[in-house]
Amino acid sequence: MASRLFHGVGALVAQALRARSPNGVAAVHSMASGGGVPADDDQATGLEREVMLAAQKRLEPYNMLAPKAASGTKEDPSLVPSITNKRIVGCIREEDNSAVIWFWLHKGETQRCPSCGTHYKLVPHQFAH
Repeated sequence: MASRLFHGVGALVAQALRARSPNGVAAVHSMASGGGVPADDDQATGLEREVMLAAQKRLEPYNMLAPKAASGTKEDPSLVPSITNKRIVGCIREEDNSAVIWFWLHKGETQRCPSCGTHYKLVPHQFAH
């Protein structure tokens, strides 16, 4: 089976090598012609390109990464980005807690989780575009 596969591939390669352009020069082109295979940076478009460029500048345009760890005290609250003046937050700080405690976080002073006492603060966030 493998010998048939290699024989078929060999025939295709031989056919490609025999192909000639009208001036008699072989018309075989490889992916590496013209500078090699393009890298991801060269061929990325749209949202993928936006995210790659932001990552190179050490920015996070769409909040895809986990939030930075904070102690959760009133002096050092966990920062929660939002494009509006309020956001719903889910807290599971206690190890043995199997349920998520949901509460609204409003712009302004730090707010305390009603269950575990961790402090959160809403910070403004702007989209990259």
